[in-house]
Formats: sequence, structure tokens, C-alpha cells
Amino acid sequence: MASITGSSATAMSCSFKALNHVSNLKTSSLPVKGISYSSIRLNPATRRLSITCAAKPETVNKVCDIVKKQLALSAETEVCGDSKFAALGADSLDTVEIVMGLEEEFGISVEEDSAQSIATVQDAADLIEDLISKKA
Repeated sequence: MASITGSSATAMSCSFKALNHVSNLKTSSLPVKGISYSSIRLNPATRRLSITCAAKPETVNKVCDIVKKQLALSAETEVCGDSKFAALGADSLDTVEIVMGLEEEFGISVEEDSAQSIATVQDAADLIEDLISKKA
């Protein structure tokens, strides 16, 4: 069972329920063993809950490996879906190199505006999954 602190949405056996008094929830992800599998978004105008699938764990792990390699991080440095590039010591040039590495590894092309929106490993993995699905 997973729950989202500070709201009234609860997840049980992949079933999501939003109660009438959900207030400030905009988006959230539900991590399992350190990996986020799904995202929850609440549309404030209609107060409808929608669930979108996040990137596969294999994609997140590949992105983690590429980020570690590009930033020359030690094997002990923990990198997970929630890891922010800036917190790992990446500057703008490092981020460009990470995106280039991801493009090469996954055979995709990332537009500049999409690349600028990537702040975490999960952001990158989600974008990759989206681009791969559009490519197929």
C-alpha cells in the first residue's frame, strides 16, 4: 500500500481513489524501492485524477548509468529517479553531454526545448519513453 502525504489520495493494489477533499495536490509519483513507477496529476479545474505511466525501471537504470558515466561519479554515489542533475554537480555543459549520451544510447533525438525541461533522472527517462513510443 502506498499513500501520498498531505492529501487524501491513496493507492492500494494499483487502484487509485481521490476523495472530495483533495486540495493542493498537483502531481506526485509513487516510488517503490526507490524507483517511481507512476505519476498522479490532479486537474484543478475538474478535480479529476489521471494516472500516467512513468518510464520503465530498465530505462531509469540505463539513464542512471549514463549520468554516472558522464559526470564521472564514483560507484558509491547513489543515483535514482529523483536525483537532480544539479545536485549531482552537473552544470549546463554536463547536462548537454548527458542528453547527447542519452540520444546515442537510445537512438533518439531530443529537441532543445525538451532538453531544457530535464532536471532529474526521472524527467529524462520519461522523455525517452515518450520519444521512443512516438518513434514506433
